[in-house]
Amino acid sequence: MIRKSHSRSRPDAQGFRGQGSLPTSPGGRRIPPPVKSPKVHGGRWFLASRFSLLISPAWRLATLGLVFAGCARAPSGPDFVVYHPQTWDGLDSTNEHFLVVPVRSGAFLAFWTQASVENNPDQRIVMSRSLDRGRTWSPPVTLAGDPTGESKRLASWAFPFVVPATGRVYLFWNQNVGIVDAREDTTGTLTYCWSDDEGATWSPRHTLPIRKSAISHPDPNVPENWVTFQCPIITSRKQVLVGFTRWASKAFQPVGGLFERHSELGFLRFDNILTEPDGSKLRVTTLPESDHGPAVPWPEKPKISIAQEPAIQELADGRLITVMRTRTGYIYFTLSADEGRSWSPPQPLRFAPGGEKIPQPLAPCPLYKLRDGRFLLIFHNNTGHANGGTGPTDSRRVRRPVFISVGREIPDRDQPIRFSPPRLLADNGGQPHPVNGHTQIGTYPSLFEFQGRIYFWYPDRKHILYGMILPRGWIDAMTPKG
Repeated sequence: MIRKSHSRSRPDAQGFRGQGSLPTSPGGRRIPPPVKSPKVHGGRWFLASRFSLLISPAWRLATLGLVFAGCARAPSGPDFVVYHPQTWDGLDSTNEHFLVVPVRSGAFLAFWTQASVENNPDQRIVMSRSLDRGRTWSPPVTLAGDPTGESKRLASWAFPFVVPATGRVYLFWNQNVGIVDAREDTTGTLTYCWSDDEGATWSPRHTLPIRKSAISHPDPNVPENWVTFQCPIITSRKQVLVGFTRWASKAFQPVGGLFERHSELGFLRFDNILTEPDGSKLRVTTLPESDHGPAVPWPEKPKISIAQEPAIQELADGRLITVMRTRTGYIYFTLSADEGRSWSPPQPLRFAPGGEKIPQPLAPCPLYKLRDGRFLLIFHNNTGHANGGTGPTDSRRVRRPVFISVGREIPDRDQPIRFSPPRLLADNGGQPHPVNGHTQIGTYPSLFEFQGRIYFWYPDRKHILYGMILPRGWIDAMTPKG
């Protein structure tokens, strides 16, 4: 089932013929001069035929009238190509978990997880820099991990944080230390380093503890099974928070992959990151304070929770809201009134209180907050049966197209955000990656505001990395009234 949307034209963002930069030699730590990004191929927008058949002709005509009646310009396709591998099956074929941040000088730093194949021993963290607001990007350099794969010490799922007062850039990631519990790229330590020259050089590595929970391995030497997929937020109380997925240890659940393994939400609060000049002295607190985090039963096996990929934001009244992916076919959310120490029982996120549930397969659905207080929800708008999908976990088919809804806070204690009808944001026409068959787009993205513009950064088939500027007039036209 797909939630009806405002239909509009979209970019042909396949760009298969573009040329991109291959990784630099292992161990390179200083960023070389930028190189020109490849051109974005195709400016014509289209609606994938299999998807358009799911929308009634009457709805298409009605929404077409809405589109032409509005004066706000919709996005016209990717504005930037950050990275485009030269082949489909090279050592750099997988590019995902794509987090871009602006730094004090005005440069953009992009961090992502790269590998020949996801979870292969050569999985690593790479970085690229743009000095011209995303138009050109330097060749990526490896910051953590082993591009040869010989050490089998995977480095995965990095997330950056820029200290506003100093411009220091911290980078945190999951570092495999030779122990495998749930999976190679989820079992690892919370490792980090920092840079005081905007990524030109980096400090030695350090680690921080993640407190064990009721679903952790009892051996203190076995790291947690965890992933963070968004950047930390700074709350009005100057707390720095980020969510993470905590998968159950095999000591708790002996069998099951990441889609079948018991999972709950956890949160990290970086207690002194805004003020501590000595980066080696960071302190972190694991939340919630209880032994279990927010959980959502898997409908087919309700004793197992599948609650993953939390995205946290602060509401105007100081409460925290976190949205998450589940195996129910819908987005869920939870609220905290005590700065993350405890959380309400998760419930389905709806377009409006008491209204239609927001459909979503088992795919990330980040929630971003704009400076003016509005929210942007990025999601895939189907329960797991779009494009012939067989259910929420059919990641090769149901993670496209990607949609956007604009949210506005409302005085409702149960669900304090009301969302607009969804609109198509990006698609690739369903042409699969020829090696792994992926068609997904817009998974594990990032978004920020800079000098009045809204930048959205997203992977296409976990292979090509794009960027797009979201026009404010378009966002304004979508915003729910009152």
